[in-house]
Order: sequence, then C-alpha cells, then structure tokens
Amino acid sequence: MANHNKFSNPFTTAKGDKRARVTLKNLRTLWFNTGTLCNIECVNCYINSSPKNDALVYITADEVSDFLTQLTTLNEPVQEIAFTGGEPFMNPEMIEIARRSLAAGYQVLILTNAMRPMMRKHMQQGLKELHAAYPKRLTLRVSLDHFTEVQHDIERGKGAFKKTLVGMHWLRDAGIRMAVAGRTFGGDTDSASRAGYQLLFARNNYNIDALSPAETVLFPELDEKVEVPEITTACWGILNKNPNDLMCASSRMVVKRKGANKPAVVACTLLPYATEFELGNTLEEAASDVALNHPHCAKFCVLGGASCST
Repeated sequence: MANHNKFSNPFTTAKGDKRARVTLKNLRTLWFNTGTLCNIECVNCYINSSPKNDALVYITADEVSDFLTQLTTLNEPVQEIAFTGGEPFMNPEMIEIARRSLAAGYQVLILTNAMRPMMRKHMQQGLKELHAAYPKRLTLRVSLDHFTEVQHDIERGKGAFKKTLVGMHWLRDAGIRMAVAGRTFGGDTDSASRAGYQLLFARNNYNIDALSPAETVLFPELDEKVEVPEITTACWGILNKNPNDLMCASSRMVVKRKGANKPAVVACTLLPYATEFELGNTLEEAASDVALNHPHCAKFCVLGGASCST
C-alpha cells in the first residue's frame, strides 16, 4: 500500500529530510507532446493515451515554430527536438512540424508505434521527403515493448507486434534511421533483453544497435502503486548519482492542455498531467529547478537510470 504522505511536499520528504532538486544545467532536448490521441490503447501507458483521450490536444506547427524562435534567444546548447504522444502521426501537422524543426537545424526524434497512422500514404511520402532533404538528422524511435510477439501483444493488443514490424520493414527499406524503445519485464535482465532484441534486429536486417542505450532504450515499468523511496539530497552521494545526469537537467517538454489558450512547458515527458511540474508558458520561465516529488522521479530517473532523450 503506497504511503500517500510521500511525494507531497516539494521541499521535504515524509520523514522531514531535504528533498533533492535538479537544476536545468544545459537544455539539450526540447520535447513536444503532439497530443494524447492514439490509434491503440496499451495496458500500461503512463499517459493513458487512447483513441478517446484528448486531454492534451494536437499542437500546431505554428505553436512549435514559436518555441523554435524562443530557442534562438536562449544561450542553450539544444541539439534535438523530439516528439511524443499519444501517437505523433495522428497529428495531421506532424510532417510540417518535423520539417520546420529540421529546417531550423536540429536533430529530430519522433516516437511512434509504426502502425497505421505512420503508414498512411501522405505520411510515408512526407517522411521520404524529410529523409531526402535532411539525411541523417531524422530518427524514428519505434515502441517495441518486447522482442517477443507474445509479450508485446499482451501490452498492445493481439496482432500489434506484426503490424509494428510491417512499419519497421517500411522504414528499413526507405533508409530512414530507426531506434527502439522497449521495456524490462519481470525476470528480464538488461543483458538478456538486449540479447533478445539483437537477435530480432539481425533476423529482420534492422540497422539498430541493441547494445546501445541510445538506439535501444529500455524503460522500467512505471507502476505508481509500487512503493518507491523518496530522493533526498543525501541520496546523490549514497547512490553515487549525479543530478546533472537526470532528464530534467537537460530537457523540457511542451504540452497543450484541452481548453488552454496556449501551450505550457513541463519539467518531464513522464509527468504531463502533474500541475506541480508545470513551469510556465515560455522556455525562459521553465528554466527553474525541479523538485523530485513524484514516484517516477525516483523509480524511472534516479533508481532506474533511464532517460527519454538520446
């Protein structure tokens, strides 16, 4: 049973210790949530994406352009513009959004399930054009929860694995750079998972390095019902962790809430709904410190050592 007194105070833990905070050291990745609508509904989706969830509405190309303009006024070493959902290719402006980001000189990362929304003819044509115009700067990170069909389909529905591989085959044949986002389940170790993905990639001639944490990103399960410890300032030394290595030290995410007049900037890709992690409407406002007062901060970032960025 979770202790509901935990993670409630941004300054101190339930035991009264000083809560750890993370400073934005260098903004290297700017994320955009393209909208929470998705063509499928997964068992353990951390953002509850589905064909009906429009809590975060489609962001527009003009709204993305506004933040790209803001970047030009900041002295930050931004290298990557990244997009997540929902399913980004549900957003009708996704190709134009990616085009503007690439034209601005950034690497572009798009997270996708590589299923029907991406495989529509106009999306395929758009991706081919982007790849031709900006070679080696566009990467699609495909959600492949497991290297086995059975486990993947448990999460995403019967037949999902085969449909995703069809999309990956198309990306392979089009020469578009791919990465994979997987999960570690139950008894899977990191090394066993990577070995399984390595066999899958070799069997399908995918140019993806299963041993690279950047090309094959393995995420822990994000179950908020599981008890996790709070992170205090003393934990950095105890755990031999550096706060500068956490995702919120180098990235921010832009979201557009349903009914909102303008997008907002949040601290983390994993916490789009938590209002205490909303930092303002501009990138300048969003440069403030982030208190690690959520279970995801502990399990995913500090203890799990994971990051959504490359």
